[in-house]
Amino acid sequence: MPTAASTSAKPLTVLQGCCSPVTGQLLSQAAAETLAGALKALADPARLRLISIIAASKSGEVCVCDFTGPIGLSQPTVSHHLKILVDAGLLTREQRGRWAYYRLLPDTLDAMSRLIAAPTVVG
Repeated sequence: MPTAASTSAKPLTVLQGCCSPVTGQLLSQAAAETLAGALKALADPARLRLISIIAASKSGEVCVCDFTGPIGLSQPTVSHHLKILVDAGLLTREQRGRWAYYRLLPDTLDAMSRLIAAPTVVG
């Protein structure tokens, strides 16, 4: 479980509870910038793979040391991608001794998908 000291501000949490889908009404400038930042963070094949590794983990978390093999990138490059995902509010990071462990923030990807979902047409 992450400690308060191990997590940074999560900008997506602002959107999770307050905003309707972008197709439902005019999105405020601030909300559009926050959502665009998260989508930009996701718009990289390596970052999508990192998220999929964490999501597929039975424990729900992955040590930074376990990413380099499956991703095929150097440890500094993997750390860079993970930092972008943490800063975008998609992951949380917990330091344990010399290793960092990453988790998906609960419901973040679901909240993003709801924000960009097309309205349901009944008829």
